[in-house]
Amino acid sequence: MGKEKNVKSVKNLEKGKGLVAEFRKFIMRGNVMDMAVGVIVGGAFTSIVTSLNKDILTPILGIFGGTDFSNLYVTLGSGENAPVLYYGNFITALINFLITALVIFFLVKGINAISARLVRKEDKPAAPTTKKCPYCMSEIALDATRCPHCTSHLDE
Repeated sequence: MGKEKNVKSVKNLEKGKGLVAEFRKFIMRGNVMDMAVGVIVGGAFTSIVTSLNKDILTPILGIFGGTDFSNLYVTLGSGENAPVLYYGNFITALINFLITALVIFFLVKGINAISARLVRKEDKPAAPTTKKCPYCMSEIALDATRCPHCTSHLDE
C-alpha cells in the first residue's frame, strides 16, 4: 500500500511538471506575447485618447456648444443625499470610445494597405522544368531524351 502511494505521488509530480511545461509553452507562444504587448499599448493609448478628449476636444466643443460635458448632471430627488446622475461623464466616455474606434479603424486600414503592397502576388505558377522518368520514377530534366539514373531511352 505504501508503494502504491509513492507511485501515485510520483505520477502527480510528473503530471504537475507536464502542466507547468505546457503552461510555459503556451505563454511563450508568439500570440500570447503579442496579446500582452497589445493590452499594455492599448492601456497607454486609452490614456492618450482620454487626454485628447478631456484636454483638447471638450474645451473646443465647449466654445461652440457653450457647455463642458463633464459638468452635466441631473439630481434625482431632493435632499442632501439625493443620487446624482452624471450623464456628462458618459458623453465624455462615449466620445473617447468613438475617437479610439476611429483611430484603430484608420490604423488597421493603413496596416492592411501596407501589407497588401508588401505581399508578393503570384500571377501564375511557374512552368515545370522537370518530369518523372516513366521507368525509374526519378526527377529528370523536361527536355531529356535519356534518363541519367536508369539510362532508359525516353520516347517523349
